[in-house]
Amino acid sequence: MNATVKGILAILISSFGFSLMAVFFRLSGDLPVFQKSLFRNLIAMIVPIYFVMKYKAPLFGELQNQPLLILRSTLGLIGVLLNIYAIDHMVLSDADMLMKLNPFWTILLCAIFLNERTRRYQVIAMIVAIAGSIFIIKPSFDSDVIPAIVGLLSGIFAAGAYTALRPLGQREKSYTTVFYFSFFSTVVLIPFVIFTYQPMNTTQIIFLLLSGIFATVGQFGITMAYSFAAAKDISIFVYASVIFSAILGFILFKEVPDMLSYLGYIIIFLAGYYMFKKAQRNPKPQKGES
Repeated sequence: MNATVKGILAILISSFGFSLMAVFFRLSGDLPVFQKSLFRNLIAMIVPIYFVMKYKAPLFGELQNQPLLILRSTLGLIGVLLNIYAIDHMVLSDADMLMKLNPFWTILLCAIFLNERTRRYQVIAMIVAIAGSIFIIKPSFDSDVIPAIVGLLSGIFAAGAYTALRPLGQREKSYTTVFYFSFFSTVVLIPFVIFTYQPMNTTQIIFLLLSGIFATVGQFGITMAYSFAAAKDISIFVYASVIFSAILGFILFKEVPDMLSYLGYIIIFLAGYYMFKKAQRNPKPQKGES
């Protein structure tokens, strides 16, 4: 099994993990998003502690990196809370696909805030993907559109977190960054959970624990995937989670996306595939190149 195949398998495992995370969030019932997110982060904090201790890395990173770590964690936490809300109020595959817009938003944010040059094909793919999202959101002037807007925002905030990670990747170990995010989120969420807490039965607690476990599988699966192979060779496979979510949503919740959503999926996937194929044929743009 070569490195690319290993990367593809890891990213498929990651995609399935994130899909199961969404399923268990939904199965846990009508609980506050803060409560659900707290469980996710408590579980996700355990694994990176092991690596931090094993490699004797600082738990909370270097002092000079604190502004970036706080920014990444804040944006990431908002993205997670918005994503959980979207999962609870939308067709699972719709919520997943809106989150999968984050690579396109990342290109835009990196260009704005990190002065990274983009190629023409990336701009084209981004415009097409955002146009595709309109078919999923189905803009209207009533409250039905709110979950879709929230789902779209979840992808934008996730992209913001990934943008902050770009400079952090050269300064901090990945397990330190993951632990910092989980610890920060836990501390921030505790007061909100106290004020909005709803009692849970044993089944709900088990479902939330499972959501945290599979979120961790998803997080470390994608980290391993990109350690095995370059993003240009495997990134397209992240869209497998939309297929997993659609299948699980149909089996467990009898959800069937409408034709406009399917059209949106196809447009966004084709935009991602176009960018994927172009990235394979083109080297990374140099500063000043478009």
